[in-house]
Amino acid sequence: MDISVIIPAYNAEATILKAIASVLNQTYKCYLEIIIVNDGSVDNTSSIVEKYCEDNSVNNIVIHNKNNGGVASARNIGMKLAKGKYIALLDADDEWIPGKLEHQIQIMHKNPSIDFLGSGRNNEELKILGKKINKLHKASVKELLIKMYPQTSTAIFKRNLFENYGGYNENLTHAEDGNLWVRYCANSNFYYSPESLVVTGGGKPHFGHSGLSANLKLMEAGAIFTLKEARQQRLISSTFFCAIFIFMKIKYTRRVLITKIRR
Repeated sequence: MDISVIIPAYNAEATILKAIASVLNQTYKCYLEIIIVNDGSVDNTSSIVEKYCEDNSVNNIVIHNKNNGGVASARNIGMKLAKGKYIALLDADDEWIPGKLEHQIQIMHKNPSIDFLGSGRNNEELKILGKKINKLHKASVKELLIKMYPQTSTAIFKRNLFENYGGYNENLTHAEDGNLWVRYCANSNFYYSPESLVVTGGGKPHFGHSGLSANLKLMEAGAIFTLKEARQQRLISSTFFCAIFIFMKIKYTRRVLITKIRR
């Protein structure tokens, strides 16, 4: 089974080799195509990857250099270049544990109707409205709007999802994953497996710390955009829309307070 791994990279010289190594060290053996989309980095990201490939005679890594346009455009380019039956996403500052792909592919072999599969990360438990997700779980659009999951680097999905339903909305600079996940969830069999298979961001907090998630206001704006889009497409009722809109405002305020306390 061929798998295309998409890694967007912007000024990732400090972490990109660890991300690549975590892919090459997978216990699942198949043809892995690694597509690194260098999103206008001004550091040595590109040259570091090129030297690594040359020094280690690695021939399954493709580097695509582009002008800076954001992570959504970088991932879209990577998915357009992908040739594998499956696409797996990995951020340049994240790492897969060695058995990540093997575990997910085993699940998808046993359940061939699954189109998209995410997993846990950083040994955390996923809870939705207090209910722990502790087994293979089919997600719903409503659940994703309440609590957006899974994290990007845990996701693997059939390439035909991208071909049939498109990629990221490049007008969104934040919470772009959630927007795509809702679209895929509404149109396919979208699943989550609770095993922790990825270490993200070196274990940093998931919001208000660094990276795109640090901008809480824009993250909230992206989430509300997706909520409004779901209502326009009649994926949710007006009553549910109003309830989740209020919920998002409360969550935003809570996250702002937590971030201030951390500092």
